[in-house]
Amino acid sequence: MNYPQILASEFSIKPEYAQNIITLLDEGNTIPFIARYRKEMHGTLDDQTIRAISERLEYLRNLDKRRSEVYDLIDGMGKMDDEIKTALDKASVLAEIEDIYRPFRPKRKTRASVAKEKGLEPLADAIFSQGDFSVMEEAAKYIAPEKDVPDADAALQGASDIIAENVSDNAEIRKRLKNIIRLNAVLRSRACDPEKDSVYRNYYEYEEPVSKIAGHRTLAIDRGEREGFLKVTIEIEAEKCLNIVFRLLIKSGSEAADVVKAACEDAYSRLIFPSLEREIRNELTEKADEQAISLFALNLRNLLMQPPVKGFTAIGLDPGYRTGCKLAVVSSTGQVLDTAVIYPTHSKAQIEKSKDTLRNMIRKYHAEIIAIGNGTASKETEIFTADVISSVPEKVSYMVVSEAGASVYSASKLAAAEMPELDLTLRSAVSIARRLQDPLAELVKIEPKAIGVGQYQHDMPQKRLGDALDGVVEDCVNTVGADLNTASPALLSRVSGITKTVSENIVKYREENGAFHSRNELKKVSKLGPKAFEQCAGFLRVPESSDPLDNTAVHPESYPAAKKLLELCGFSVDDITCGKLSGLDKAAETAGIGALAEKTGVGVPTLRDIISELMKPGRDPRDELPPPLLRTDVMDINDLKEGMQLKGTVRNVIDFGAFVDIGVHQDGLVHISQISDKRIRHPSDVLGVGDVIDVRVLSVDTEKGRISLTMKGVNNEKI
Repeated sequence: MNYPQILASEFSIKPEYAQNIITLLDEGNTIPFIARYRKEMHGTLDDQTIRAISERLEYLRNLDKRRSEVYDLIDGMGKMDDEIKTALDKASVLAEIEDIYRPFRPKRKTRASVAKEKGLEPLADAIFSQGDFSVMEEAAKYIAPEKDVPDADAALQGASDIIAENVSDNAEIRKRLKNIIRLNAVLRSRACDPEKDSVYRNYYEYEEPVSKIAGHRTLAIDRGEREGFLKVTIEIEAEKCLNIVFRLLIKSGSEAADVVKAACEDAYSRLIFPSLEREIRNELTEKADEQAISLFALNLRNLLMQPPVKGFTAIGLDPGYRTGCKLAVVSSTGQVLDTAVIYPTHSKAQIEKSKDTLRNMIRKYHAEIIAIGNGTASKETEIFTADVISSVPEKVSYMVVSEAGASVYSASKLAAAEMPELDLTLRSAVSIARRLQDPLAELVKIEPKAIGVGQYQHDMPQKRLGDALDGVVEDCVNTVGADLNTASPALLSRVSGITKTVSENIVKYREENGAFHSRNELKKVSKLGPKAFEQCAGFLRVPESSDPLDNTAVHPESYPAAKKLLELCGFSVDDITCGKLSGLDKAAETAGIGALAEKTGVGVPTLRDIISELMKPGRDPRDELPPPLLRTDVMDINDLKEGMQLKGTVRNVIDFGAFVDIGVHQDGLVHISQISDKRIRHPSDVLGVGDVIDVRVLSVDTEKGRISLTMKGVNNEKI
């Protein structure tokens, strides 16, 4: 296969760019490095597109590998011919190759294989030729009591079984019928027990065209079937499919043709349709899985790229009833300053004592933000916190944050190594505080699947889900960059080119030698070779370095070009730290970007990146996003009234809408139909996790804890 040509066509890029990406990947370059520092070679594609190209390339290579394996297997049987070879060459998906191999695949014992053992294959071939002869007279020639063929009827039945299996194995027939089923069939679900209530009641009497069913409904029906609540079938008129088979195989109106026709009907009902039904169901599930994984990845990206709340001492509260609420004070640099356990849900005396403790912590450490975990007793803790905030003169605000994965992290070896002196319950409170201060730096410590911003994630193929989410984390970490002297091993291990072992070696080097003074010092770290340095150096920042370029995203390989650029535009390296480069972009445009690129020896895209970095050294791309919504008071679901307008934070985006935190502990749902007056394809086209939006209350069901919201008629820049 011509991989560059195929990729160029599918991704609408130049063939030479596709070839360059293949070469760069094969040379061991990471996707973040390719996306950021090899832009001239691929036309400035982003990391997500390059990752999609990489995944597609892997599929195409696996396709070719399987094509070669099947070719060798069929050829080894002595059954390869031009027709099979052409079909294999044209196959564009794995399923087509498997259909071609199907007739040659070793089979377990079947009715057809038993008939062949009885010597009935010649009879089947004669009948399938559909000549003008007496079928029963021909069948009588194969009577053999010693082979368990007592009469002509038994011989005819055996021959029909062979024909049916051959029809079922016909790749062209399977391909055509699969297309017909995809376009015309209906997926139908029924209740196993209509009297038994369940969350799947909407699917107790449900049907939808296979071609139109949404992914989230497929996954819901699949789960209902697995849990024994639903019976699921794919239904289509048999005649619609059989007519295609007859057109392809029936040659005449002979007696033999009638036998072949009956064998085709048997093949369809007994072999072909059950097999294709499974394949179509699997296709629907795989498609739904991919959609769900893509949505999970998008939500995770938005969550990880939430703006950090920098420069503030934070208090983390991990709510609880019986064991109390764990409290941790964390400095603006992430250091644990103090911990305590309070009891805001116990007796009146305990509540007052808890208030005093929280007030004292706020005053002693000048805490300005409080992060509250959204788990058990979160609502009570939120009310308690709002009460405390209203009683202190200091300006303090709070935010409820997701504590998904916090308990798993707090019990991990990583948490024990970071906070050996703390009980694991207090580590959770530290993690909750840090999640508000810097979501990315803290959430990279947790397995992405445990962060919980998707739908049906436990039903997904776990390896595929894990790979996709790991890719998102890698892209986010490298987009932001990492401080070489403060980043945790977990964060460093996500930096381009750095393995888990090397990340631990970097931290060990810091502990033994003190802070890094330059990027170049990285070369002294054990097992960090030239290739790893090339891949990671541009993504690591060293604010303490004497070279200001070490605190930018300019790659060391481009330092000479950056210095030459400054010289040509009338600036110096010292101007970087003094903030005197605000006019660099205009000076470069005046001098001519193309001419400067030629003189500095880099491409235009790289030159533009260098200019951008020099003007904002050490910039965090997350700072350009709207800040998170912090609160000072709390409402109850009973306070909500229809028509009330509120500000909220998007917590999760799903196929049918978005869940929004409006400060009443229970998230409200904005259904896809209520997001915009304009028709939108998917909620993610408009909303992302972390977005702060204005909503209006449509309805409230206090008994079921359901809140319906709308964005229509509300002033939102998002719409």
